Amino acid sequence: QVQLVESGGGLVQAGGSLRLSCAASGRAFNSYNMGWFRQAPGKEREFVAAVTWSGGSTYYTGSVKGRFTISRDNAKTTVYLQMNSLKPEDTAVYYCAASYLSDVESPRSYQYWGQGTQVAVAS
Repeated sequence: QVQLVESGGGLVQAGGSLRLSCAASGRAFNSYNMGWFRQAPGKEREFVAAVTWSGGSTYYTGSVKGRFTISRDNAKTTVYLQMNSLKPEDTAVYYCAASYLSDVESPRSYQYWGQGTQVAVAS
């Protein structure tokens, strides 16, 4: 069992930055691939970024490449999402998730989810 708690969301102007954190507790954090997803009102939950259990590989959806960076600190059992050059279309609830499966871009691969943190980007 893994418990995930996100933090760091808020309201920011377009072009600004935020850093989301996801603190994990429970067993064997460093054996899970970790992902960030987001869900805007009226839309399906979509993949944003993922990092493998070792931190050796990262994955991004096209719309955030070059702007967002995912990282993890296994000693602190925390995963981060640094978001720069934010746009109004990045507005959503952001969720952290943990998976022991390799298809890190599919929400169906994830066994554990946080409660989400709201990000709002004003134009």
